[in-house]
Order: sequence, then C-alpha cells, then structure tokens
Amino acid sequence: MAETLLHLVKKASERHIDSVIRDRRHLHMHPELSFEEEATGKYIQSRLQSLGIRYSTGWAEHGVVAEIQGGKPGKQMIALRADMDALPIQEENQVPYCSVNPGVMHACGHDVHTASLLGAAALLQDIRDHFAGTIRLIFQPAEEKLPGGASLLIKQGVLANPVPEGILGQHVHPPLEAGTVGFREGMFMASCDEIYITLKGKGGHGALPHECIDPIMMAAAVLTGLQQVVSRKSDPLVPNVLTFGKIQSKGGANNVIPNEVRLEGTFRTMNEEWRRDAHQWIRTTVNHICASMGGTCDIDIEVGYPFLVNDLALTRSSRQYAAEYLGTENVIPLEPRMTAEDFSYYSQEIPACFYRLGTGNKTKKITSPVHTTTFDIDERAFEISSGLMVFLALRRLGNQ
Repeated sequence: MAETLLHLVKKASERHIDSVIRDRRHLHMHPELSFEEEATGKYIQSRLQSLGIRYSTGWAEHGVVAEIQGGKPGKQMIALRADMDALPIQEENQVPYCSVNPGVMHACGHDVHTASLLGAAALLQDIRDHFAGTIRLIFQPAEEKLPGGASLLIKQGVLANPVPEGILGQHVHPPLEAGTVGFREGMFMASCDEIYITLKGKGGHGALPHECIDPIMMAAAVLTGLQQVVSRKSDPLVPNVLTFGKIQSKGGANNVIPNEVRLEGTFRTMNEEWRRDAHQWIRTTVNHICASMGGTCDIDIEVGYPFLVNDLALTRSSRQYAAEYLGTENVIPLEPRMTAEDFSYYSQEIPACFYRLGTGNKTKKITSPVHTTTFDIDERAFEISSGLMVFLALRRLGNQ
C-alpha cells in the first residue's frame, strides 16, 4: 500500500541526493537578482534536458515550467513550485561554494528550493511508470521583488490548461532542525505593502528654527502618529505591523535643518478589508500632521503581495503524508508569520500548501536567519527535501 510508494520514493531520493547537493552548490555560487536570472534559468533547462524532461521557457522572462506524466492512467494534476532569485547581500560565509558574484547572495534559500525541485524532477522521472497523474514543475523567478514573479506567471497561464487541483511549495526555515518540516493550516503569512513618504518643509540654520519648517520634527510626529493607526484604528484581533526601516534627510547637518525627509516602511496584515482602510488612514494621518506643522508631503503606497492562506484540506492531508514519510515526531506545527511571500498569489487562485523545510543545526552552529550575510543550511535537509515534495504530490493524487 502506502509503503510501496514510500519505498520507491525514498530509494530514488537516495540515488539522487549527491546531484541535488551539487546543483545547490552551483546555484549558490552563481546567484542572480530578481528578473536577472538568465544563467539560472539556463542551468535549470540544461538539467531538465539531461533528465529527458520537456519544458517551456519565457515565464516572466527567465522562468521554466515542465510537466511529468505518470505511466498509470490518471488525469489529475498537482503543481510544485520553487523560486530561483537571490538577494543584494554580500556573503560572509567561508565555504567552498560561497557566492562568486559580488554583492549578490542566495540568503533566502532559493538555491535550496530550486535544487530540491530539480531533485524532485529526477525522482519523478525514475518512478514515472509507477504513478498516476501529472506533476507540473514551476521554476519561478523574481519572488523577492514587486510585482512578484508568481503574479506574472499566473497572468501568463501557469495555473491553466489544465488547472492543477493544488500547488505545493516549501521554504527553508533555520529555526527547524534539518530532518524536520513544519505546517500551518489556514492563514499563514501576511500581505505586504511598501510605503514611501516624502516630508517637505523649509530648511535653514539650526539655530534659527522659527524661520524654518522642520521636516525632521514632522518625521518624528509622523512616525509616532502612524503607530496609533495600528494600535487604535485596527481591530486588536487582526494581526498587523507597520514598520519604518529607513529615514533619510535631503541635505541637513548637525546645525542645518533640511528641506526634505524621506521615510520608507512596510505595512503587513492578514485582513484585506483592514488593509484597504489602513492605507487611507496612513494617508490621512500623514497629511494632517504635515499640514498642522506647515509642511506638505508626498505619499506612495505600493500594494504588494496578498496574504498567504494554506488550504485546510490540502494542508491537513500533506501534514498527514509528511508524517508517513518522516514520522510524526518530525512534523512540527507552526505559528502564523508576518513575513510575506509571493506564493500567496497561487494560494488566492487554487488550493495551496506552503510548508517549511528544516535547515538548521544548532550543534554545528548553522542557525543564521534568512536574509543575513551568514545564512547557510545543514545539507542533511536534502535527505528529505526532494523526496518529501514528490511523496506529498503523489499521495495527494491518490497513489498508494
């Protein structure tokens, strides 16, 4: 029964783990930024070609999509997705596979995701005579940059002809030890909008503030005032975060009041109605504060990714299948996160399950978070990453 498929997948995974690690190390050494993943896309194409898998290209420029059909009768389809872009970070790891591209690094694990999906492709090719249904493999560019590669692929029809009955995606998670995975049903990750505010005053000598309209003081009032939007205008039961990570004056010195100050921040929530209302409250609050102090402002809110919701039935069954593959003790329940992911676009279209792959190892001190200069993984994670994706997909398609 299920043990037969389990045995097939695990044996195939063992055969391909070395190539998965090689793929990951190559990708890690040659990272490319969002919408610039030309070499990455060509590498994926070459690997699929070597496996005898047909594919299509041109998805959001550098994306690649392939399908593998099982040899047994079956018309159902499941999609598996991996993102492939890197971040503008200078890597500080001292490893043989360190990035060779200055200022660019796979600091979010997309190299792991891509290598794991290539491994899944190899596994599926190995055992294709033993399963029913079709697996669509989506190698997606530009997860890290608006408007998000997922939204572009959907517009191009990646979820059509036919529509998959569900989509699975995995993401590295350093807090989980390698060899474990984490699941969360329902609302999992937040929407994410970018906020850019330019406060305009009248600069002058710091010793003569009465002759100026001080945008520094406006910025202080705006930063304080906007926190009341999330603490007093929002339903306390609705998760939301408003954070400003950058403040920069145009000109200015220790004794010079500048003409302008620019604020850059992010707003995140898990409620679409409040999301729209919050945008208006942000605009209203900033305009009123600036007007009260004699200044003006420009406000630009770039609407980003929607919230990510994991389909209850698909996630529940995936968690059950993961327990079959790994053992119940290695399947961890997760809490909601206020981070964002463009996989959310898929979750708005078809049933989706986005789960976390454990990549940490406290004993080996592999604990650096994603988006840091020292992020790395325990490569033992590859012992389960490809095989688990395949097993979840095939079990969902009814294979035993």
